[in-house]
Amino acid sequence: MKLWGGRFTKETNQLVEAFNASILFDQQLAEEDIAGSLAHVAMLGRCGIIAKEEAEQIKEGLITIRERIRRGEIEFRIEDEDIHMNIERLLIEEIGPVGGKLHTGRSRNDQAQVDFHLYVRRQTVQMVELLVALQEALLSQAREHVDTILSGYTHLQKAQPVRLAHHLIAYVSMFERDIERLIDSYKRVDLCPLGAGAMAGTTFPIDRHDVAEQLGFARLYDNSMDAVSDRDYVVEFLAHSSLIMVHLSRLAEELILWSSDEFRYIELDDAFCTGSSMMPQKKNPDIPELVRGKSGRVIGHLMGILTTIKGLPLTYNKDLQEDKEGLFDTVHTLQGSLQLMAQMIATMTVNKKRMASGAESGFTNATDLADYLVNKGLPFREAHEVVGRLVLHCIQEKKTLNACSLSEFQQFSSLVEEDIFKAISLEQVVEARKSYGGTARVQVEATWKRKQKQIEAAKVWLHEKSQS
Repeated sequence: MKLWGGRFTKETNQLVEAFNASILFDQQLAEEDIAGSLAHVAMLGRCGIIAKEEAEQIKEGLITIRERIRRGEIEFRIEDEDIHMNIERLLIEEIGPVGGKLHTGRSRNDQAQVDFHLYVRRQTVQMVELLVALQEALLSQAREHVDTILSGYTHLQKAQPVRLAHHLIAYVSMFERDIERLIDSYKRVDLCPLGAGAMAGTTFPIDRHDVAEQLGFARLYDNSMDAVSDRDYVVEFLAHSSLIMVHLSRLAEELILWSSDEFRYIELDDAFCTGSSMMPQKKNPDIPELVRGKSGRVIGHLMGILTTIKGLPLTYNKDLQEDKEGLFDTVHTLQGSLQLMAQMIATMTVNKKRMASGAESGFTNATDLADYLVNKGLPFREAHEVVGRLVLHCIQEKKTLNACSLSEFQQFSSLVEEDIFKAISLEQVVEARKSYGGTARVQVEATWKRKQKQIEAAKVWLHEKSQS
């Protein structure tokens, strides 16, 4: 007999049961479901809605079931549809008909919502923790490579030389924004919907504030219809996750390029690469490639939930069952991607000479030659023209700017003097950029310290949430 089957005269079609059930995936919410039920039944007892002895009996039954689930002794049934009804059925089997009183004053609508709020809230904290670990791996490599110089790129063409530390810290900044977004969204996850009932509240004299306090929620939904239909927090989590995966994908792309034979800027640890079944020489960067590829599935889950909710009238509709599988998959994908990327970054080796050699070619110091002429009094547009003609000369002669003689420089501008060689040296070009956020050592070190402070602030937030 279904727990809702009183008004039905036929058994549910088996295809309907399979299509309608969510237990195959929402069993992941067992801990959250029991936590919500424990808070709910404690409140029912305190408010005198059920006898205190009954509340205590239900509590003990729920704890027993939780332990059995943790030990892997429970087999959930598809005919019970979801985790909520499976646990209620197990409770009634465990303690008898009094277990049916657990559902007093609540609906599966607000029950499912509180479970998912608890889950997303927990995962938000975990994602911040994993992002911090990745930032620390990047900053550790940055600290080791303040004096390692490589070419920066625009349009995937060599542009200007930068410190490797400066390049890595750019990703730290991306992930810093990701952390900020997750922390900001936490307050919209930290809302308690329990007590909203099916959609209009309940006639029982419940204490919603008591339940929210037990579960550690900061606030209550103040509208019962909004409480059961809101999925903004799911959209936000998936949106933030999509952007995190985009950032990871960009970093993965650079690791793939840099580890190729054409670049040879880095070597990824063997533990994070695979070989070819046919070509014995191959060492493939499969993990960053997978991270790059998996960004698409997370973005797809975001599109899925947006499409699901765009036409839903208030309040609960069965379409909203589709909010879970995509988010569960996103959590799994994001956890693996963040953990693996942090370990790959921490263990990769850097080819300093190869990076420096790459920076010395491609005329990455051409802008500094133009700036040199500007400092000698030449308008920038004229200086740009002079350097462009000199670069063309170097291309034809198959040489770098640094290989030109003083007389060659002076053929293009009489303003050039002996100090040109220092002005366009790789070290000077990098060190000259002392503007805030630039690649000069003093700016890189200052930025590194700022990022360390941001990480410490994130750790304080994580500690606070772990205590709440």
